[in-house]
Amino acid sequence: MRTLPLCLPGGSHYCRWEVETALMPSSKEYLNFILEQLSCVPEVTCRAMMGEYVVYYRGKVIGGIYDNHFLVKAAKSALALMPHADKELPYEGAKEMLLVDKVEDKEFLRRLLETMYKDLPSPKRK
Repeated sequence: MRTLPLCLPGGSHYCRWEVETALMPSSKEYLNFILEQLSCVPEVTCRAMMGEYVVYYRGKVIGGIYDNHFLVKAAKSALALMPHADKELPYEGAKEMLLVDKVEDKEFLRRLLETMYKDLPSPKRK
């Protein structure tokens, strides 16, 4: 739950209220935007999970789309490429992840995923 400002019509003016609201699921439009930005990187896939999306690169979890933000795992290589990135919790009880703010830069995203790949653990065998 986050506290967000909410403006409601109040006659001819808007009143400012603080409300506690649950995070909204990420939109398919934002997912499609991120997938388009990652289209220059082969083997990127995603999986819907509880209203959000986990993003994989060559079978490894690299991050996800949470509350319409693209977050990646805080791997050493990701921290080296984004030393000033904001850290966010994708959901309660999760490890902090890094907010990718250069989502418009396809070349940066390609470099980020390729660099992170070697730092991330292989998927667990079932």
